[in-house]
Amino acid sequence: MRVVKDANERKEEILDAAQELFIQKGFDGTSTNEILDKVKIARGTLYYHFKSKEDIMDALIERLNQQILTSASKIAGDKSISLEEKLIRVILSLNISGDESKEIIEHMHKPQNALMHQKMQSKVVSGITPILTDLVREGMEAGFFNTPYPYESIEMIMIYANVAFDSNESYLIEEQRKNKELAFIYHIERLLGAKEGSLKFMRNMFENRNEAYNE
Repeated sequence: MRVVKDANERKEEILDAAQELFIQKGFDGTSTNEILDKVKIARGTLYYHFKSKEDIMDALIERLNQQILTSASKIAGDKSISLEEKLIRVILSLNISGDESKEIIEHMHKPQNALMHQKMQSKVVSGITPILTDLVREGMEAGFFNTPYPYESIEMIMIYANVAFDSNESYLIEEQRKNKELAFIYHIERLLGAKEGSLKFMRNMFENRNEAYNE
């Protein structure tokens, strides 16, 4: 008997199946037929929701972006944790490494997918910047930050972080990587008008990030 599902439910089912196959076999190694077989739907049903395999990947990227923004918003609105902890957790929520997103990230980093990668970065920056700006304003009220340009400063920080820390840093020796991270924190303090050394707790962010990459 044919099972009729809600359009959104079917779309998510296709995305879940495609993501699982991309992780197992890679984007290039997965065929549209394999996605059809896994979901057990007709080709016309697939094309009703997605024009192509690239369209599916675009949708996975958008879904991943929404997950990041939802997580960041939830953290920023948590009244039970300190401002420092919020800043660390929001920034760490941008770390989209992991088995469930590895294939998506690897796919975006291919030279031919530079536009897709740029689109993901742009969406993350435009979505996270207002969230972090609200945290900076919260810090200004508490006397922790002092800047006439909270939004613009966060935007600069986000754009630099995406360029400086998004690529593979395996070529850097330990001292170079550490200096790069310390310089980043140093300049964040100045952009946000924080006291020198007041953001040293952000070193934890980089330590967690490096541990995740080395696993």
